[in-house]
Amino acid sequence: MSQLQISGLSFAYPGSPDTVFEHFDLRLDTGWRTGIVARNGRGKTTLLRLLARRLTPQAGSISPPVPTDFFPCDVPDPTLSTLEALENTAPDVESWRLYRELADLEVNEAVLARPFHTLSLGEQTRCLLALLFLREGHFLLIDEPTNHLDMAGRAAVSRYLRRQQGFLLVSHDRAFLDGCVDHIIALEPSGAETVSGSFSTWWTERRRREDFERAQRQKLTKDIARLEAAQKQTARWSDRIEQGKIGSHAFDRGAIGHKAAKMMKRSKAVENRRQTAIEEKQGLLQNVEKTPALELRPLLHPKSRLVELRELSIDYGGGPLFSPLTFTVEQGQRLALTGPNGTGKSSLLKLLAGVSIPHSGTVSAASNLVLSVVPQDASFLSGLPGDYAAACGVDLTRFLSFLRKLDFPRTLFDRDMSTYSAGQKKKVLLARSLSESAHLYLWDEPLNYVDVFSRMQLEALLRDFPAALVLVEHDRAFLDAVAPQRLELAAP
Repeated sequence: MSQLQISGLSFAYPGSPDTVFEHFDLRLDTGWRTGIVARNGRGKTTLLRLLARRLTPQAGSISPPVPTDFFPCDVPDPTLSTLEALENTAPDVESWRLYRELADLEVNEAVLARPFHTLSLGEQTRCLLALLFLREGHFLLIDEPTNHLDMAGRAAVSRYLRRQQGFLLVSHDRAFLDGCVDHIIALEPSGAETVSGSFSTWWTERRRREDFERAQRQKLTKDIARLEAAQKQTARWSDRIEQGKIGSHAFDRGAIGHKAAKMMKRSKAVENRRQTAIEEKQGLLQNVEKTPALELRPLLHPKSRLVELRELSIDYGGGPLFSPLTFTVEQGQRLALTGPNGTGKSSLLKLLAGVSIPHSGTVSAASNLVLSVVPQDASFLSGLPGDYAAACGVDLTRFLSFLRKLDFPRTLFDRDMSTYSAGQKKKVLLARSLSESAHLYLWDEPLNYVDVFSRMQLEALLRDFPAALVLVEHDRAFLDAVAPQRLELAAP
């Protein structure tokens, strides 16, 4: 095993007023299975790109002792069969080894005969991961591989990664990280923190440390107030004694002056203790992430039943995507659509949202039903967020407040949304939906690229507000917390 070391790293994107890293230091073992966690915008992907030499720092040094490879990588010709496309991407790889890795990732061998561009994004992800791990002796940099994987795919990739060595992985999926990493690097406001263990290990230690630091801070606050009172009292006594020298005999003035000097020395000692306590207090809770509570204002519909589907299936011409479904959505109900990639979950959400989708069966919605939709794709966002809020008819103050609560920097409010990161774009869509009062919320993979702290904020929100919600999401920890009801879409 060898050490990868970063020293004094500074980096900012050209033309951006924000510094991503400044005098940043990090050391890790290239044999670790390491996960990176942080708020959106803290530089997780930037760090991987710097390590992969895709970006150049303005200062500092990066010393990777072995070659690095980056995921996702580009496929030169995605119109070729998947096998040919992968072989062209890595011509030095033997086919039998590729087959072995794909089997370990639980990829159906039949996909190798299909054109690569026709594969689902989840299938493409697993194929490219198989290619990545065929390069022996390389340190692998893996950027958010779970975003297009269903729950079964995430579990398969997590099991696969657990059997590997030597990678640095960005993911916000807690269950996924727990299943495959043995170290966590947290990019904190004060720098990088490295913990041996899983995400749950790091999170438990973090909460324990924060509880201890809060208790220490409370104690120091009381100590500082007590020392300030003692210092003022001692200073008053010293002044009173010094004033007592007036009119006294010479002998008395010397003794009184000596006593006043002692009192002043004691006052200085108390002041030094107070200053030490202040400095110690300032050093506490530097890495606490502020996660203010979110709120939702759902509308109450006169009818308890909002939507009813009977014998519904979707068919784009190649046969039904799933077996016929019959279900209802009631007020306050939270329902998660689950199932493998390609079984029509997003299409079903679009149908519920009123999009014209070819289907059989019936969809009945309550009259005057107000919907709020978070689409899966956020790439269409451009222009200023304030203009977007106005176009959507949402209250600007409320919209921007939600963005701030989701740790969105104010500096981005005056920047074109097309320059935002994927996680920041998703937060724009979420903030817009949270700003809307609706009878039914339809969210399609709302957590893609969204940091773990914001996920926990959304969990707390959905526990506290009984809004009707139908969502597609593959984060198992999130679904366990907010969606007690599941509807499995299965291929016919």
